Amino acid sequence: MQHVNSRGWSRRFWYSLGSWSLMVCSRRSAGYSHTQRTEVKADRSALTSNVIKSIRDPEKPNTLEELEVVTEKCVEVQELGEDEYLIIIRFSPTVPHCSLATLIGLCLQVKLQRCLPFKHKLEIYISEGTHSTEEDINKQINDKERVAAAMENPNLREIVEQCVTEPDD
Repeated sequence: MQHVNSRGWSRRFWYSLGSWSLMVCSRRSAGYSHTQRTEVKADRSALTSNVIKSIRDPEKPNTLEELEVVTEKCVEVQELGEDEYLIIIRFSPTVPHCSLATLIGLCLQVKLQRCLPFKHKLEIYISEGTHSTEEDINKQINDKERVAAAMENPNLREIVEQCVTEPDD
């Protein structure tokens, strides 16, 4: 005789999975296996890296990637729910007293909000120990009202647009 629980799963099926956590994971993620979810997160991370690598530095003719302000390793992706992700960016200004770190964070915010084609929440931070006022800047660049107010400033908006616009090749 086969035992069936309240959800209709047979005990034999549960045992055949080898682990009940596998069952919980597969039901929570709309049928995606652990490997598939890992691949999706890796794809989201690679896409995010591709979006930010072409952002130009506000002072120099280089991209943030060329200056090693952002790298592939600075992108972290966490699954929040079905097809929703938390994107965490940790960038490193070129010098600990960089006066444009807030502007760089704003450029990252704007470009990612415009270009990521999937549902996401975005958190941007200065890498720990790489800037003298990192806590204050982290609060500024993750405050939606401050970001919106900054983008209402025409001079600041023009600088951000110059930094985030893809170069003509």
